[in-house]
Amino acid sequence: MILDGKALSKKINDQLKEEVGALIEKTNIIPRMAIVLVGENHASDVYVRNKVRAANHVGIDAKVIKLDSEVTQDQVNEVIDELNNDKSVHGIIVQLPLPRHLNEFEIINRIADYKDIDGFHLLNKGRLFTGNPSFVPATPYGIIEILDHYGIETLGKLAVVVGRSNIVGKPAASLLLNKDATVVISHSHTKNLKALTVQADILVVAVGKAKLITADMVKPGAVVIDVGINRDGNKICGDVDFEAVKEVASYITPVPGGVGPMTIAMLIKNTVEGYKKQIAE
Repeated sequence: MILDGKALSKKINDQLKEEVGALIEKTNIIPRMAIVLVGENHASDVYVRNKVRAANHVGIDAKVIKLDSEVTQDQVNEVIDELNNDKSVHGIIVQLPLPRHLNEFEIINRIADYKDIDGFHLLNKGRLFTGNPSFVPATPYGIIEILDHYGIETLGKLAVVVGRSNIVGKPAASLLLNKDATVVISHSHTKNLKALTVQADILVVAVGKAKLITADMVKPGAVVIDVGINRDGNKICGDVDFEAVKEVASYITPVPGGVGPMTIAMLIKNTVEGYKKQIAE
């Protein structure tokens, strides 16, 4: 069965639109997110446009702050400080990657944790790790929403996460662990990857290698979540050989149309949650 992230994300966004409309009518306060974009990067430009479009759809005002690629660390810090102090801004995103001369760790952790809708701040990572999440990184959040929506059981299941990034792999593993799965994280130094993946009841793949996971690496009846976005000639493909693996798996996310749309939907959901908390204070 295909796990349709595109349809689910539309459902979530439509529900958020209704909720935001009611909240604005009640409070007369418009939710607002700020996206800090540094330099020129085609992929980042596309991601930001998609975020702005989704935000506007649900009634969120999204403003993009474009900074020159030569901007200094102090100048970026100053922008973050201004946004932290601006009570009309309820969520802040710094679009990654940043130019190499900038300290990404320092910039991300300069964002007020209660405005960190990406969920990358150390405090939010710690809350997630200890099972008390505030803002959850959007892609792993989207994965869990897909599993929940389709009624896929995690309790006692063996979940193998391929990839250990701070953005997807590690938080996805924490979320699955919090949902009582038995979790194994594999990565580029893992020996005999197939020996692990073929045992997985739930297989999450997020490494950025086109069609890395083939049908013989998947347990019959497994749930396969493909987070990868890669180019295969003129087409977009995931980290999983979709056409072959869909014949083995019980559930599988397509690329595109699976986890990708859910990532933006959950980012919008985080923004709405942050807005609700801040206007209640």
